[in-house]
Amino acid sequence: MKSRILLLVIFAFSFGIAQASTDPDVNAKGKKDDLVGIVQSESKKPIKDVNVTAYLVSRKEKSVVTEEDGTYAFNELKPGTYKFVFEKAGFKKVTKDKVVVKTDEAFQLNIEMIENKGFDLLPSPLHFTDF
Repeated sequence: MKSRILLLVIFAFSFGIAQASTDPDVNAKGKKDDLVGIVQSESKKPIKDVNVTAYLVSRKEKSVVTEEDGTYAFNELKPGTYKFVFEKAGFKKVTKDKVVVKTDEAFQLNIEMIENKGFDLLPSPLHFTDF
């Protein structure tokens, strides 16, 4: 009987360890990501190489660039209220104010960026033609 209880305790302990190591909120270092997300276009396609900057009290804290699949992550941000700025050439800049980051709490911030169609190429007035 004692051996069955001991076996049950060992099984429960190893199951708990296995669950803890497969927690999706925990990164490879064993710490939670403070803020993660995906940057997509209007057509829901991921956008790579978007510069994402985190500002805390008007001071730049950290900056990351999105991966091939449009994902980004900030690890170990100080607790506080942040402003996040998303920038990439050819797209309108996106700013998210008043994002609260808490200690040991993961947060997801997905962004949709709109292509910047604010300018069209026009023929140059200095274009010379053959006479």
